[in-house]
Amino acid sequence: MAPTPARAAAAAVHSLLHRTRCAPLHPLLSLHGSGDPANVAGVKPGDDELDVAIVGGGMVGLAVACALSNMPLTKHLRVAIIDSNPALKSRGYLKKDGVPDSRVSTVTPATISFFRDIGAWEHILQQRHAFFGKMQVWDYTGLGYTRYNARDVCKEYLGCVVENKVLCNSLLLRLQEQKEDIEKMIYPTRLVSLAFPSKSRQGTAGLKSPSTEADSTGHTSEALRSSNLVKLDLSDGQTLYSKLVIGADGSKSNVRQTAGIKTSGWSYPQSAIICTVEHIAENDTAWQRFLPSGPIALLPVGDNFSNIVWTMSPKEASHHKSTSPEEFLKSVNHALDFGHGPHPNSSSLDRYMERLFSGIGDTAASTQECFEVPPKAIGLISDRMAFPLSLMHSHDYVSKGLALVGDAAHTVHPLAGQGVNLGFGDAAALANVISEGVSVGADIGDLSLLSRYEKDRKAANVAMAAVLDGFQKMYSVDFGPLNVLRAAAFHGAQFISPLKKNIISYAIGDSKSPLFS
Repeated sequence: MAPTPARAAAAAVHSLLHRTRCAPLHPLLSLHGSGDPANVAGVKPGDDELDVAIVGGGMVGLAVACALSNMPLTKHLRVAIIDSNPALKSRGYLKKDGVPDSRVSTVTPATISFFRDIGAWEHILQQRHAFFGKMQVWDYTGLGYTRYNARDVCKEYLGCVVENKVLCNSLLLRLQEQKEDIEKMIYPTRLVSLAFPSKSRQGTAGLKSPSTEADSTGHTSEALRSSNLVKLDLSDGQTLYSKLVIGADGSKSNVRQTAGIKTSGWSYPQSAIICTVEHIAENDTAWQRFLPSGPIALLPVGDNFSNIVWTMSPKEASHHKSTSPEEFLKSVNHALDFGHGPHPNSSSLDRYMERLFSGIGDTAASTQECFEVPPKAIGLISDRMAFPLSLMHSHDYVSKGLALVGDAAHTVHPLAGQGVNLGFGDAAALANVISEGVSVGADIGDLSLLSRYEKDRKAANVAMAAVLDGFQKMYSVDFGPLNVLRAAAFHGAQFISPLKKNIISYAIGDSKSPLFS
């Protein structure tokens, strides 16, 4: 018998959580006294020696750097960001009156709280962003719908849609405030290779041998650095040494591959088209409709603009990407309205369920909200981009002297916009663990320390990946009994207030489970 989506998701969770950790191929010598940056065996560090080397200057990598620079115990650490992206040179606020970029992220209240803590959120508020307090989810069968409202959980908003370039720019502006010379922190080049100390060079921390003497300038000798620090060779010919390397270089992470960390996952038979559209009036709601080929989402990005994320087969994506703007807009409006099926209508079942569950807990405000038709798109104002979808999860997040964050450690289906929020959760957790290590004088590259970060984040990330994968599978099948089951799920989420509230709390980062807590 073929496994159900729920069983498949459960199997995936079990498999990923019970991987046996592989012993690091190239363990590092344990160094104590990390409170004194790059001070190895009491020898003065060279200019090419670091405490933390972050490979990847995207949103998550910059967030790690900001968090470390903001904490009292870690702000003195010598941190470098290695990325050849010229956008890292940009400074200053981006204009609000320009055309919104189609690459956006929906950040949750938990992520917003993190950005506030590290001092970056005030810079986002000076640039384009769009809070939303309502969301509507339904599918093409017309058998049910669910509406969510921030008031259901006593919040001001469910999330905020922000362009990726605004997120990066805000983090850079915050780093500029924290560091006197941010240019010295950013290496505009690429990582060529990583070299980890070999087992043959392991020894006791603080023990010197003839090869560990300082040179005439007082800097650490090459032998000592090679035996204690990770060596990074860069494409511009420079060589750096670091106690800890953080891989924040995306789903095809060079850091992960060089470290020999294996992954599990699969490619979905789907691609996603993203673009920006215009409306007659401002959109203040996040909309998502499940279609036979995948979900389509309409997300507010400020003013009269919205972002489209439309999942479909690669063949359909190729077609929709090449049609005329007029034809594409017609397809978008069709998909968000009557396309593939009718609107959900109130029925006697709705009224019965409303009465049945009205006495369970405090009634959520959105249980009284009726189905609404999304605003029509009247203009396509950006290029259409398409990219394949996949699920990937690293067997290990850490090894000696190494940690992976964001897409370098995991990728998920974009149907709930949770990918970047998982990455920011990684950034916050890793920075906290490094701070804890510094507070007790531990080596910040020590495996036992870094394992706390993995333990904290792995279960949460695998659980979210499994939930999203289960949704993808459940809504990819057009089968009568399954359609009825989906309709029951919509009705339950709409009328069972405790369930609705817990789903919202899980989605915005306040709860660890989408079911009853």
